[in-house]
Amino acid sequence: MYSVIVVPPSCERPGSQIRIAAGERLAFGRAAPESGLTVAHPGVPRNAGEITAHQSFWLLSNHSADQTYVVENPEGAGEHVKVSPGRLDAPIPFEFSRVVLPAAGDLLRFDVWAPRHRYRPRGAVPSPGAATAPAFALDRTTRYYAVLAALCEPRLRAEPHAPLPTVGQVTERLRPNWPTVSRSAVHWNIDYLAVKLGLRPGPEAADAGPRLNGKKETLVSLALRFDLVGEDDLIVLGPLPSGAAR
Repeated sequence: MYSVIVVPPSCERPGSQIRIAAGERLAFGRAAPESGLTVAHPGVPRNAGEITAHQSFWLLSNHSADQTYVVENPEGAGEHVKVSPGRLDAPIPFEFSRVVLPAAGDLLRFDVWAPRHRYRPRGAVPSPGAATAPAFALDRTTRYYAVLAALCEPRLRAEPHAPLPTVGQVTERLRPNWPTVSRSAVHWNIDYLAVKLGLRPGPEAADAGPRLNGKKETLVSLALRFDLVGEDDLIVLGPLPSGAAR
């Protein structure tokens, strides 16, 4: 039974998808074999690379002599893996992946799905002994979490490298659910989040350490990297303002 599905560029029908069973390989490139994936572009090597399927993940080999390939997680708000020229069998852990090939000024893409990911059952009995302390103790009903969600919203709704909102934009985004919000309140919550998430010591520390530059960027990077805020969590912000980009 197949474990990986490759979706060619401009694929519109399930019948055009390529299914690969565990242990099977799929070559891709400008002159791929009949059983492979042809990427018809003069900037793509004749033998560009190879995909190898496993049970719940897949491997990518880059046969290019000078181009790095990037595998993006479309649901990961910027999460990606770089596969350098000549690298063989790089493991790709994403359930949904987008392979990006640089080609003579263009960026060509095709998708790879690994639908057989397995997870530990939610109701599994924990090991005996003391409970493990949570890595990030966040209360999703608080105003500080709403501030964090507003900071992350552009990258969750748009592109992974979308510019972060200004404090003024965060203030206006929060106003429908928090009518008394002010810029100073948003600043306070950003400072509180930096302490709560361990990015800087608390005010009681003897040495507060150096000033944290790029505080918003660091908070958003941490939150998206560890899934502290997801697209479903944006419900805490209420509906988008009329005319806003999704």
